Amino acid sequence: MSKSASGSDSGPGQDSSAVTLDSLRADIDSIDSQIHALLNRRAQCAQQVAEVKTREFEAAQSFETGSDSSSAQQLLFYRPEREAQVLERVKAANTGPLSDDTVAFIFREIMSACLALEKPMEVAYLGPEGTFTQAAALKHFGHAVISVPQTTVDQVFTQVESGQCNYGVVPVENSTEGMVSHTLDAFMNSSLQICGEVELRVRLHLLVAGGDSQDIKRICAHQQALAQSRLWLDANFPNVERVAVSSNGEAARIAAGESGTAAIAGDLAAQQYNLAKVASDIEDRPDNTTRFLVIGKEGVQASGRDKTSIVVSANNRPGALFNLLEPFQRANVMLTRIDTRPSRTETWTYVFFIEFEGHRDDPEIAAILKELADRSVMCKILGSYPKAAL
Repeated sequence: MSKSASGSDSGPGQDSSAVTLDSLRADIDSIDSQIHALLNRRAQCAQQVAEVKTREFEAAQSFETGSDSSSAQQLLFYRPEREAQVLERVKAANTGPLSDDTVAFIFREIMSACLALEKPMEVAYLGPEGTFTQAAALKHFGHAVISVPQTTVDQVFTQVESGQCNYGVVPVENSTEGMVSHTLDAFMNSSLQICGEVELRVRLHLLVAGGDSQDIKRICAHQQALAQSRLWLDANFPNVERVAVSSNGEAARIAAGESGTAAIAGDLAAQQYNLAKVASDIEDRPDNTTRFLVIGKEGVQASGRDKTSIVVSANNRPGALFNLLEPFQRANVMLTRIDTRPSRTETWTYVFFIEFEGHRDDPEIAAILKELADRSVMCKILGSYPKAAL
């Protein structure tokens, strides 16, 4: 493909000294036509994939049950490991001038649009509209999915468990404020599995309906957003009331309807509720990042670049945690997260949430999990899933 679309080189066979604006525009138009044709070819292939999957699924169901009936809900169109492999491949093949992440973002949206031709998906997320969780859902699945807001983390789990939504997205940890306890607790009694993860750079803005900071009487935000911007608020609005609400999206909704109320939220909320930015990037740490988990009913096959999450408990005795972690050290498996939560069955006892590199089907990981099952009181595999590709 010619580099002339970026303006940095001439078209094929052209002398750079003879390049004109009209010739560059003509070259771009030609390239756009090729891209358009290729996009439609890819979409047609996606439709054929859906037809083949449906035909093979119905044949398998007919063989197993002796009838032609089938359940479309059991037919998997979305394959997290396949999409992760595609994104990693296009990033590895990228030669610029577009960045790896930009190219991956473009391909994510292409895959999202093509998948919607196969079967539109509904994704539950912690709402309301405009939250960072919605932004994470769109980053992971693309803008062609139907995002469905829920008021609590538990409701996200319920929507997926009941089949009302295909997948859910919930926050699990922030680089500044640590783990989200509600999400960890929700996994304890759920049969859902982790299907993927999303890492989202959290940029916080002070938003108002009118754009005048002089009239701000109170500032609303989720308690974590208030904590993540505490130093900035102390320096710029030390005497203004701070009100913790259920989400930053809810804060934006309140600010849009109440004079004198500002919200701390992100770009998506500013767009959703037509709010103006009084100040941008007010988070105290420039690397402020939140990690989200994608939850679903089905397990995920190995992608070649995976993580596994488990919850495990042991008898309360000296060396109990060491006894659980020793198999990982012996097998040289990298642990990426350890966290504790109180057990709900006995006072002053705890369960450990452990995350590590590798897939449950990898031989060395399978051996570790078997050993943990023998050493622990309870060992529950929450899922193996591709590492965040974007």
